[in-house]
Amino acid sequence: MSPDQSQTAYAASAADLALRALDALHGVGGTAMLAEHVERSDDPKAALAALRIVGADAFAPYLLSDMVFHPQDAAAVAQSFAVFQPSVSPPAAPPEGAAEPWLVAWRDWATAALLERFADPRTVGGLAPQPTGAPMLTAPMLTAPLRDDTTTHSGHAGTGWQQWSVRMGQLSPLALPQLDGPVHGAARAAPQALARGATRAMLRRDYPTAARIARWLALLASENVALPLDPEPLVEHLRLHGGGPRLALDVAIARRLLGPETT
Repeated sequence: MSPDQSQTAYAASAADLALRALDALHGVGGTAMLAEHVERSDDPKAALAALRIVGADAFAPYLLSDMVFHPQDAAAVAQSFAVFQPSVSPPAAPPEGAAEPWLVAWRDWATAALLERFADPRTVGGLAPQPTGAPMLTAPMLTAPLRDDTTTHSGHAGTGWQQWSVRMGQLSPLALPQLDGPVHGAARAAPQALARGATRAMLRRDYPTAARIARWLALLASENVALPLDPEPLVEHLRLHGGGPRLALDVAIARRLLGPETT
């Protein structure tokens, strides 16, 4: 199989897994959702790649509903790390390093942290990576500017709110309960930048980006952080818009974070 064909197969399997997670959030499906995704796949390697792509969001039904995490699910996630091994050393944060490896490292950190929380070490047989060595967030990432330029409030060179909010959207799989770290601290420190980013994405009809940023706003709302906008109408508009299983899963997670009245 060519690299392009592999990527296509991985993306298709990831979309299928996102749909499974969405169904599970709604109470549809059986036990051991993640293991079942691998076992029933015609391409087990693509199914394992999907577990790495969907990452921490595959745990959403276990965090936000009554679904019980199964030992077979833990083994499947651990196997995905064994087949698609993460970087040994944390990559440099942008702009010193490329953005994608840095983003992947943070998403891997979230997946490993949740696997460690849910799994019995005896079940995963030492295959699960430890959620240590998380990539460092540079000052521009930790201090989101609220102006249109690329200068932080302290006067140092930084990341503009537009780029910062998009980057936070790319880290939306971390916007889940029972995860906490520097990325979450960055979100709590800059709700206005997140609100502006979500609004800008909606005006541009970039609904996937809007949904990813809306998850951070929903998480902050669940923590009673003061927000410059009400995220519920935003999330409801995104729900009505549709746009595929990945966007639908982001919206469903956001709605769960906002509380039972929105589900």
